[in-house]
Amino acid sequence: MSDLQRKWAKAKLKSAMADNDLDEADEDGQSGDQLPDLPEIIDDDSSSASSASSTGTVIPSPSQRLFARPEGVPRGRSLEPIPWTTYFERELFLKPPPRKADDAAPPPEDITYHAYLTSPVGKGPLFVMHHGAGSSGLSFAVLSSEIRKRLPSAGILALDARGHGSTTTTTSSTSKDTAPDLSLTTLSTDLSTAITATRRQMSWPDLPPVVLVGHSLGGAVVTELARRGDLGSSLLGYAVLDVVEGSAMDALQSMQTYLSTRPAGFASVREGIEWHVRSRTIRNAVSARTSVPGLLVDTTAATGQEEDHGGGVGEEEGRRKGKPWVWRTDLAATQPFWEGWFVGLSRKFLEARGGKMLLLAGTDRLDTELTIGQMQGKYALQVFPEAGHFIHEDLPEKTAIALVDFYRRNDRSALVLPPKVADMLAQGRKV
Repeated sequence: MSDLQRKWAKAKLKSAMADNDLDEADEDGQSGDQLPDLPEIIDDDSSSASSASSTGTVIPSPSQRLFARPEGVPRGRSLEPIPWTTYFERELFLKPPPRKADDAAPPPEDITYHAYLTSPVGKGPLFVMHHGAGSSGLSFAVLSSEIRKRLPSAGILALDARGHGSTTTTTSSTSKDTAPDLSLTTLSTDLSTAITATRRQMSWPDLPPVVLVGHSLGGAVVTELARRGDLGSSLLGYAVLDVVEGSAMDALQSMQTYLSTRPAGFASVREGIEWHVRSRTIRNAVSARTSVPGLLVDTTAATGQEEDHGGGVGEEEGRRKGKPWVWRTDLAATQPFWEGWFVGLSRKFLEARGGKMLLLAGTDRLDTELTIGQMQGKYALQVFPEAGHFIHEDLPEKTAIALVDFYRRNDRSALVLPPKVADMLAQGRKV
């Protein structure tokens, strides 16, 4: 404000105060003599009060939603389940390749892999998703939609691991009380087999460029598959969501305590969805409405196929309390495999071939080996502190942006190589 403006304002103010007819109770400030509020002038180059470190001074644009919080329990909106057909084009029931006649190995178990697929378009990539323990392929449903918004040519393959979702296994020695083999070697072999079976069933001439994405246990599975090299040159890279060796091993110590705090069952699927959102296990209600139905099974209408899943925790207790919807996967029964999932994960993550990305909900999850690797630029790191453990469900939009950018950075088709010297000489061009 200039000196002239200040003098004029002071004069007007004195005049207004001397005026006995001034209505001091005018809350709307409509008096003709009252000065309008002057806008506060903020220097763009000022202190940290106007920087992004202070969210109170930053107004994010509606499109970017820089400081948007994960969606909680919706008010006045439905918590009814959302069908998988909203996000995927088809579901697949995949069988392993037939055995060779001269194969002397013992008969394998009869397994049918269940997966959700949206096919890639043209030369688009295939994002292959593996969920965490106790979850299912539907955990990636909303994320798949967000990826396709930003990369319409992308395909999504989300697998149900054995003992989870609608993947079924039967052997002559398997009983209802026997936990499935969830060793890391078996799960990574399952993922490799399912990818090959998908290519065969879809009649793809070649495997599309693959980006492996794994959450929690799934992160260990995709890292193991990348280390083994089963996918060869088709693998562009792999992304691990919110799991590192050190913090995972520490968390296993309290896993049984956590499982004991979960409800044994629910009266309905809707009640299960509401519990996940209210407990902030999943902080996005839309994603919970899609993924939670795949975690539960109705024991009052159980069929032989449902029994193959091994039942859920507290099945009898759930029935007694009138809550027949119980957990589809008995996580407590998988305890013998817990340590094997994560031992050596950091080393394998850094050593396996292909691009690498780690998405975490907090930097405190980094162990020493990964911290050193990150400082050396061996992998890309993104942190979403506003998310919980289920990063891809809490923040599907931000996760999709990170994954699409990761693919584009590793897309070999975008590379333009210089011409070979021999070819230039053959064309009579100077070198």
